[in-house]
Amino acid sequence: MEVYWLDAHRSLSLAELSELSGLPLAELGELVERGVFEPCTAEADGHRFAAGCVTAARTAARLRTDFDLQPSGLALAMKLLERVRELEVQMRDLQARLPRYR
Repeated sequence: MEVYWLDAHRSLSLAELSELSGLPLAELGELVERGVFEPCTAEADGHRFAAGCVTAARTAARLRTDFDLQPSGLALAMKLLERVRELEVQMRDLQARLPRYR
């Protein structure tokens, strides 16, 4: 197991993201086309991705391996996971606004 220290301000190429996540370049490209990963910039040599995408890409790689998912199924699973995270944040925010009764 290797450990990488990523600077939050660093951006990664698609090839670097593929290498760090374990996802094949072609499948990662499909996930980008399906909107799972949003490039932070577009440069002459291709799109650049925020370093935070590595965590999501590794999650995608684990899902792909564990459940033998094709890119379309993987894209759906990743979008659903993101929606669950958004709803959990909203729920915690609403719970924080509720008065505490004893």
